[in-house]
Amino acid sequence: MKGFFITFEGSEGSGKSTQSRLLYQYLKRKGFDVLYLREPGGTVISEKIRKVLLDARNDSMSSACEMLLYMAARAQVVAEVIKPALAKGTIVICDRFLDSTLAYQGYGLGMDIVFIKAVGRFATGGIMPAVTIFLDLPVHKGLKHRESRKDRIEQRPLDYHKRVRSGYLALARREPKRIKVVKVEKDKHKTQFNIRQHIEDAIRRH
Repeated sequence: MKGFFITFEGSEGSGKSTQSRLLYQYLKRKGFDVLYLREPGGTVISEKIRKVLLDARNDSMSSACEMLLYMAARAQVVAEVIKPALAKGTIVICDRFLDSTLAYQGYGLGMDIVFIKAVGRFATGGIMPAVTIFLDLPVHKGLKHRESRKDRIEQRPLDYHKRVRSGYLALARREPKRIKVVKVEKDKHKTQFNIRQHIEDAIRRH
């Protein structure tokens, strides 16, 4: 693959979407060919699956169904958008990817991590991010930002969200070369500065 794949991860309310978009705009200004996506989503089919996954009324959804729907949405966006873009040499920035499923359904819901990784390899065709930014924020702070209107995942208990954060940190300890832990600062521009340092270094080495 000629392109460069960057993903953003984080617990609820960590500013993932804001920071990933700021990076996208910054790289565009620097003259790079950049594509921005969110997960689940990025294609017509994947966006439809997103609605099912996040609809708070779908409270009877099983863990297995949830995990497989995330993987189905991912398989479609990889085949339809990510793989062709990387083949063209594009920098692809994705708001969430496979690490989200490992953290939320694996560590959060207690599903088998090894099995999720195996399904993930199948769904993605083995495509992995060159660098992943994990925005770390204490869980109670992130959920405060979401109090007005919560989706199905955000409505889960505090203990669940704590397991998700711990899961992300465990993944980062296992893969420190790929997963860069960035503390969320009060000033979003400080957070963005720290992100850019990691990304520019990774692009130079690429």
